[in-house]
Amino acid sequence: MNNQTYNQIVSFIWGIADDCLRDVYVRGKYRDVILPMTVIRRLDAVLEPTKDAVLQMKKNLDEAGVINQTDALCSVAGQSFCNTSPFTLKDLKSRAKQQQLKADFIAYLDGFSPNVQEILEKFKFRNQIDTMIEADILGAVIEKFVSPTINLSPKPVLDDNGDVKIPGLDNHTMGVIFEELIRRFNEENNEEAGEHFTPRDVVELMADITFLPIADKIKNAPYLVYDGACGTGGMLTIADERLHQLAKEHNKEINTYLYGQEINPETYAITKADLLIKGESLQDDNVAFGSTLSNDGYPTLNFDFMLSNPPYGKSWKTDLERLGGKSDISDPRFIVTHNGEPNFKMIPRSSDGQMLFLANKLSKMKHDTELGSRIVEVHNGSSLFTGDAGQGESNLRRYIIENDWLEAIIALPENMFYNTGIATFIWVVTNRKAAHRQGKVQLIDATNLKSSLRKSLGNKNCELTPDLRKQISDMLINFEQTKHSKIFDNQEFGYYKITVERPLRLCVDLSNENLMKFSEVCEQQQDAKLATIIEKLAVKYNFSVVQDFNEFITELSGTAKDLDEKLPAKRVNLIKNYLAKVDENAEKVIKKLHKPGKVEENPIKGFFSATIGGKDFVVEYEPDSNLRDTEQIPMLHEGGIEKFFKDEVLTFTSDAWIDESKTQIGYEISFTKYFYEPLKLRTLEEITADIKALEEQTEGLLQEIVKG
Repeated sequence: MNNQTYNQIVSFIWGIADDCLRDVYVRGKYRDVILPMTVIRRLDAVLEPTKDAVLQMKKNLDEAGVINQTDALCSVAGQSFCNTSPFTLKDLKSRAKQQQLKADFIAYLDGFSPNVQEILEKFKFRNQIDTMIEADILGAVIEKFVSPTINLSPKPVLDDNGDVKIPGLDNHTMGVIFEELIRRFNEENNEEAGEHFTPRDVVELMADITFLPIADKIKNAPYLVYDGACGTGGMLTIADERLHQLAKEHNKEINTYLYGQEINPETYAITKADLLIKGESLQDDNVAFGSTLSNDGYPTLNFDFMLSNPPYGKSWKTDLERLGGKSDISDPRFIVTHNGEPNFKMIPRSSDGQMLFLANKLSKMKHDTELGSRIVEVHNGSSLFTGDAGQGESNLRRYIIENDWLEAIIALPENMFYNTGIATFIWVVTNRKAAHRQGKVQLIDATNLKSSLRKSLGNKNCELTPDLRKQISDMLINFEQTKHSKIFDNQEFGYYKITVERPLRLCVDLSNENLMKFSEVCEQQQDAKLATIIEKLAVKYNFSVVQDFNEFITELSGTAKDLDEKLPAKRVNLIKNYLAKVDENAEKVIKKLHKPGKVEENPIKGFFSATIGGKDFVVEYEPDSNLRDTEQIPMLHEGGIEKFFKDEVLTFTSDAWIDESKTQIGYEISFTKYFYEPLKLRTLEEITADIKALEEQTEGLLQEIVKG
């Protein structure tokens, strides 16, 4: 179908809204009538050729007393749905009386099979009938939709000579029409334009990179295709067409089963209608309604191919609460066992749930087939780098890369989508990497591969032509290092986040003023005896400042023992918090002493050798939380963590060590790092020439101004 016809149909349907609904509905409510009526007319047009045969079969079944008639009637209709009312839409346009029209129209809607009834229910279309009857516009709306000047049927309208008068409308183009209508309605409502769908050129590219790399591996077999955020079903439809096309080119016979899930009632209904009209009876039952995140429609199924454009930058707080809250969530899609960790969490911030759709697909991969599973999903840039080491987003990237499932990420041009101009990226994930790809990740920069549109559609001002799509898919398939295609080891994107500690250095100020303040603290803590013990020791130190906290505590323990008192940890902490103070010139506070041989000396890990009281020990020092710092060390850093630590940390702070218990592994991917090209600066000669040219232009200008 050509673009002119597509544009004509969109304009025609939009014109129905303006002609018939203008004085009855506000523009933002046109969709409540136009979208369901477009679906109904599409279904009606498909059923028209077999209407008489269906009515005859119903009569026969009624006479025979058959109760369950749906399957038989659908078989006669040649579709997976049917309508048993005595009417078509064309029959209803001539009703003169509104009440008769209302009764007949309701009877017509009631005549649809149960699978269509669910579609009508999701549209809440019956709620609009009284409004249209009262305004006397229902007949006009029906008459417009059955106009002989447009054809919403998949089959062409022929003239008297058998030639095509009006071409048929295939499912692909019907989906584009629905999506353009939705985009316009959303703009009228000041909503995100095109919130529910992906531009067809992007979908075509996603289909290419899903199937072309494995086209020669397609067998005579059934394949399951899944989209967990399917919108109007366009991605499933195009994926289905592309897979069948490639199978045919390779002389293979395949069956495909399409599965989707959608949370928006309108788009869910459109998807159901689209799959019904495909004529594959199983397909319409494979679209689940509800949230993929909190109410997975296919918890026990695994799929061969999975494609999606999930919502990004959108809160999933409601889903999180349904799953039990962040602390109690136990969904095995999002909490897995990885690298010996049984509770490996891949739960992102509640403000953006896009990466959970990817985690959901990972849980549905096939691991027992030759082809395994391929996942192709669109994300914005935040999925590449948000989340610190050990947090949900980073853990998901780690889970994918350490399992060697990340095949490639493709950076798309900006302004590719209707509802946003931000940068977007296609993730290609598979658990069956080709041998030459194993242990590698390919990054493709396609940001400059775009063709400008004559007229912007929302934010979309460019497109991917077939030639451009081929260039991108060829880069993926060829797997070569070029200016726009770069190949890295998996570990290139990993890093260790280490915690650098430095020793706590405390002095103890035993001045009278300080002792008085501490005495008040002791009274508040109901431990006046502690103040008495310290005052006794202060005399020994002549009320001075003690620079060695360890020595002070040792002496204090002796004083307490003389007074038949003890010095438990609670009292020591009270002294640390209220009497001692940090002093960079003071001695380091000892946390623990180890006898040599029990623990090996390792200063980098915080085990230092020291001689105390004439004896050798391995010492652990108390860390100063105010001096605590972190460092990110690339996994591929030459010499590893220790070399980095010696060169970049100990050179400046010789008393530092690494707290290994806090070391985390993180993964992030930066396209800018690998593809950034600095602007070429002008040469000194060029700058000089420009200055001279300006001087020549302004020569004598100041003199003229002064004279004037």
